[in-house]
Amino acid sequence: MTFHPDALPDLKGKVFIVTGGNSGIGYYTVAHLAEHGAHVYMCARSPEKGTTAIANIKKMYPLANIDLLQMDLMDLTSVVAAAKHFLTLEPALHGLVNNAGIMATPFKMTKDGHEAQWQTNYLAHWVLTEHLLPLMLRTAKTLPPGSVRIVNLTSSGHLGAPKGGINFNDLSLKDSGPWSRYGQSKLANILHTKTLHKTYGPGSPSARNGEGEIWVSSVHPGLVETNLATSVGESVSGMISVFSVLRMFGLIWPGDKGSWTSLFCAASRDMKAEQSGTYFEIFRRFGEPRWQSGAAKDGKLAERLGEWTRGVMRKEGWVR
Repeated sequence: MTFHPDALPDLKGKVFIVTGGNSGIGYYTVAHLAEHGAHVYMCARSPEKGTTAIANIKKMYPLANIDLLQMDLMDLTSVVAAAKHFLTLEPALHGLVNNAGIMATPFKMTKDGHEAQWQTNYLAHWVLTEHLLPLMLRTAKTLPPGSVRIVNLTSSGHLGAPKGGINFNDLSLKDSGPWSRYGQSKLANILHTKTLHKTYGPGSPSARNGEGEIWVSSVHPGLVETNLATSVGESVSGMISVFSVLRMFGLIWPGDKGSWTSLFCAASRDMKAEQSGTYFEIFRRFGEPRWQSGAAKDGKLAERLGEWTRGVMRKEGWVR
């Protein structure tokens, strides 16, 4: 894959949402979309950090049209409120980049009763997407295929998911390590992508019936210099030396380059219909597995996860 953000088309009149947009990959995703004329909503937990990030982007691109959408993925009430607030502001949504995440953090349960990585990386984005899908479908109905897209950030870390992929008997994985919990959440991002593609992608019932076609992709950005990688280096024994060595040899990419695949999947004219639903691996990576786990390709597991998620999120009142 050869792609550079300069190749993005004029995005004036298009609206995007990027979670975790105030730093790292998300920051540059917001910046490049805005650079090309899009109206971008930057989701951030901290209003102060979000406002500062927007101001910094506007120093680079004075005409950037960016608004802050406050959202805390560790609080599903906040996620639902942000989605509902957005729906009062815009009549269309062309792209959703579910970018935010945490990695290999110590065990913690959120106030909503879910393990922190599972909720931040997967559940909160599932809930956000579910609330925004009706607007995205209405937007897609009036436009050519490929005009509306969803990007889910995942990781080769999904290979560390527990045996069977998703432990439905204990989704908190309390007795497992931080990487197993991370792997399960990142696998869930891939399975969510498969379900969205099957339901709304090219050839889906939604597309055939004229109800709207949405292109979906799961992106593994590779080893990227972000706050995520830095926090892991500081919190997990041995990782700081690994990251230091990789930095020394130039094998960790800057956040800007880490955003390129997200940008390709969110807005490039070169993306094809047959690429919807697929797992995008970054080009010219070093030392990482170049494949998906069997669980990531398991359609029945994706279906089971989708049913579990919808059932629990409905029961808890986050979606109807």
